[in-house]
Amino acid sequence: MEETNREAVATAVQRVAGMLQRSDQLDKVEQYRRREARKKASVEARLKAAIQSQLDGVRTGLSQLHNALGDVKDIQNSLADVSKDWRQSINTIENLKDVKDAVVQHSQLASAVENLKNIFSVPEIVADTQVLIEQAELLEAHRKLMDLECSRDDLMYEQYRMDSKNTHDMNLIRNYFGAVQGLSDDLAKQLWMVLQRAMGTVRRDPTMLVSVVRIIEREEKIDRRMLDRKKQTGFIPPGRPKSWKEKMFEVLEGTVTTRIEGSQSVTREADKMWMVRLLEITRKYVLDDLIVVKNLMVQCFPSTTTEEMMGHPELLTEYDINLMDPLLPQEVVDVLLSKYLQTFTSNITGWLRKALETDKKDWFKETEPEADQDGYYQTTLPAIVFQMFEQNLQVAAQINETFKEQVLKLCLKQMNSFLVRYREEAIAYKEDHLRDRLLPQCYVQYMIAIINNCHTFKESINSLKKKYFKSTEPTQNDAAIEKTLNDVAKDGCQFLLDEVFLDLEHHLNELLTRKWLTGTHAVDTICVTVEDYFNDFAKIKKPFNTEMTSEAHRRVVVEYIKAVMQKRITFKNADERREGADRMIKEAEQFKFLFRKLTAGEETDRLCDAIAAIAEVFKLTDPTLLYLEVSTLVSKYPDIREEHIVALLAMRGDASRDMKQMIMETLNQNKPTYAGITQPIFKDITVPTVTMTSMSSSMAATANKLLK
Repeated sequence: MEETNREAVATAVQRVAGMLQRSDQLDKVEQYRRREARKKASVEARLKAAIQSQLDGVRTGLSQLHNALGDVKDIQNSLADVSKDWRQSINTIENLKDVKDAVVQHSQLASAVENLKNIFSVPEIVADTQVLIEQAELLEAHRKLMDLECSRDDLMYEQYRMDSKNTHDMNLIRNYFGAVQGLSDDLAKQLWMVLQRAMGTVRRDPTMLVSVVRIIEREEKIDRRMLDRKKQTGFIPPGRPKSWKEKMFEVLEGTVTTRIEGSQSVTREADKMWMVRLLEITRKYVLDDLIVVKNLMVQCFPSTTTEEMMGHPELLTEYDINLMDPLLPQEVVDVLLSKYLQTFTSNITGWLRKALETDKKDWFKETEPEADQDGYYQTTLPAIVFQMFEQNLQVAAQINETFKEQVLKLCLKQMNSFLVRYREEAIAYKEDHLRDRLLPQCYVQYMIAIINNCHTFKESINSLKKKYFKSTEPTQNDAAIEKTLNDVAKDGCQFLLDEVFLDLEHHLNELLTRKWLTGTHAVDTICVTVEDYFNDFAKIKKPFNTEMTSEAHRRVVVEYIKAVMQKRITFKNADERREGADRMIKEAEQFKFLFRKLTAGEETDRLCDAIAAIAEVFKLTDPTLLYLEVSTLVSKYPDIREEHIVALLAMRGDASRDMKQMIMETLNQNKPTYAGITQPIFKDITVPTVTMTSMSSSMAATANKLLK
């Protein structure tokens, strides 16, 4: 302590000497004193805090030791009580030996009762199980075998617990269930037989192989459970562990060995090239078998592929193929790919031609074409064509991305040429039918299938492009293919409508005649015929079905108005005009009702209203108001021409020459434009020359002026 004080004094003297080396520092003595006092106070405070912390820790430790001492005393007291109770209960435990024996006996009897049903029916269950094994019902047979083994094992375990040295009773149970071991051996033979034929079984009946694997998995679990019980009790049932999993791998290994050894068909003495042949056969067998294992057999085994299965290290990739040099120089590869494209072009042209020829033969069958799941007629042509494309694109995709896109573009180019031929054959099919409309018998149905094929072709092309073409930009053949498909579908729809109107021709010729005026069912027949045809046309896919219905509607109205313009009748008086106008209005309503039905309620009034508007011109009783009625007609249908007005006035039969000329001149001065009309009606309607020449020379001059 004294040494420490001396060292402290010496240190202080050195510090003071360092502060007062100059005379001017004497003025700062008070300042130095205060600074040192602050430092001293700070150090003392830290020392006090440290000492206080240490004291608190010591105090806490003493408190915990005191508590621990109390706990130890409590434990000592408790142990003393336990020891006292144990000494007092020894006699009681010895007195409970009879209870213990009763419990063991009760457990044994309970096991016997639980298995009573199986015990009494063992012979029957054995017989049933044997039949199931012979019938290859392996899962059900194994379930019954497990029930028998469980009953036997439970009884033997309870007997072992009660008296492990009583061999007589153990042998009695073993002999009673003696047939069970035989069943187990028979089932095992069936399992090994299936495994020996696994390569064929997995192709023919993979569920059989799955059943075998499941049975072996069950037995492995039972083996593990029995071995665990043996560690605890020393008892293990007869025949355990079966170790069927190890046996399974032995059988599979033997199958592989037999497969390879059996491939040697010749010896060195018979053929000098025997080794080459053997290696080639072995290579083929190994490759084929590994493909089967990878694609089929792996699915029959548990999903965790351990080293015993496909997870073996020897089956893993040992070398990065990206580091290897190409097998062929790029120049050779380019030449081979070029030859492939040339050969593919030639082959696919022939394939497409044969596919179309085969499809054409179907068009002349006496049976209707097949329908898809939605009931739309179709032929197999699109499926055959795009199956060819798909197969070749899959091959090309294995080369590289660029080559795959080249093949796809080539397919689309060939598709464009093919569709042009397809359209030509569809036209020829229609022309053959027109020579004899009774043949082919299913002309309408196959023409519908041709139209629907266009929709299928579009979907298949889009699917191929989406799958094999990364770019979203259109190819150079897209527009041409789209146009050709639309043309084929449009032609087909037009051919079918021509078929309808050929049947309607006689009834259309009856319209606006004397016979029609006196009463005829021409329009009734027209409506029934159109509806009957469109029941078949319902098997046309959208949008072709919708477009075809609209075109049929327009064409019916146009044909009706053509009958008006041909001046088949000239009304003699106001009564005839009124009667004819009323009939026209009624028939316009019939057409409206028909096409509303065919279009599922869509707007159909504008076309049919043209018939009613013409009827209003005929129905007017005051000729002086004729100009207003005609003006209304022209304002509603601005595509109407001068010759149409002339024909209407001529059919009306009461318009004077001056009135006709005044109406035409006034309309010519106020003629509206019809450039924006979406559905022109009068545009394609021509007026026969005879109607125009019947007018006076002055009226003809006016008409010529208007036409100019």
